[in-house]
Amino acid sequence: MALQLGALRDALIDAGASSEKADKAAEELAGYEREFAEIKSDLRVLKWSQAATFGMTIVIFVKLLIH
Repeated sequence: MALQLGALRDALIDAGASSEKADKAAEELAGYEREFAEIKSDLRVLKWSQAATFGMTIVIFVKLLIH
């Protein structure tokens, strides 16, 4: 069995969905959560690189003004 969100599966079954449909829906949503986690980690790296680039730009600008 693939990764699932147990609470979602149980809620779907309680709402009247069949066990197979609840399993499929929980697995699909778990897959999306994994993809969003990867996107969030990529964005974290991009934010750090943007901050480093901005910091270096400020340093260069200040050096140009002082020189």
